[in-house]
Amino acid sequence: MNLKIALKPQEGYNKIFDVGEYGMKLTKFGLLKLAKGGVYEGDTGETEVAFVLMGGNFAASVRSGGIHAAEEFEVTDGRKSPFTGKPHCLYLPRRTKYAITALSDVELAYNGSPVTRDTAKPTLISPKDTRHIALGKDNWTRTSEIILDEKFDSEHFYIGEGMIPSGNWSGYPSHRHDVNNPPNELDMEETYFYLFDPPQGFGFQSVYKPDGSLNEAYRVQSYDTVAIAEGYHPLVGAPGYQMYYLWTMAGAQGRGLISSMDPAHAWVKNG
Repeated sequence: MNLKIALKPQEGYNKIFDVGEYGMKLTKFGLLKLAKGGVYEGDTGETEVAFVLMGGNFAASVRSGGIHAAEEFEVTDGRKSPFTGKPHCLYLPRRTKYAITALSDVELAYNGSPVTRDTAKPTLISPKDTRHIALGKDNWTRTSEIILDEKFDSEHFYIGEGMIPSGNWSGYPSHRHDVNNPPNELDMEETYFYLFDPPQGFGFQSVYKPDGSLNEAYRVQSYDTVAIAEGYHPLVGAPGYQMYYLWTMAGAQGRGLISSMDPAHAWVKNG
């Protein structure tokens, strides 16, 4: 199965995949692109939604549950791109009507997941609310910004973004999280969405199982997405380019950065 979805963004909501496609049971993913002054209206229905700002400024008018008065959110200091600053994220619970207005040209990644309960109230997560971590060593160092973690009252989401320096690897040693075996591993499907600086850059994404029943490799470019329902999934960027990827994990039985490494390569971390 081809797990890579290419996108040439158009004005409005750009569907990338829905729940039930590419083996993804808990995730709907897309990109909202608006020119300055543009408005997009929606209703979360029975879905929790997280809009992660890729670049630009926006305002949101939100009416959740039985609340009659709309809540207003505004981002006027948004980053120009993931390569220039940390993210904002607008979280919306189920049964929420919303209208997003572009205060400048803006792009927001849409993450949706079906829920069975009420979760956190509408929340604007700002850059100061994110958590920065550095990972790896040698030519597999990279950084990550944790946007929404297990402390936030979401039913399924754990969301962050990674930044890979020129020519480096990430997701390495190869790791997976498709078996529910706490505390050693949690079953969480994951979405990767990529951007590059300069924008013509590229990288490679692998998704595999050691027995060969899954063995995929993709050349990924800006606005590509890979849906990872299972398997180990290391990635690498081409020299000369910064590689950014938004990662959205969704789990039914727990949330966290809990994964298992491919035993054949675990020695690299421990050596």
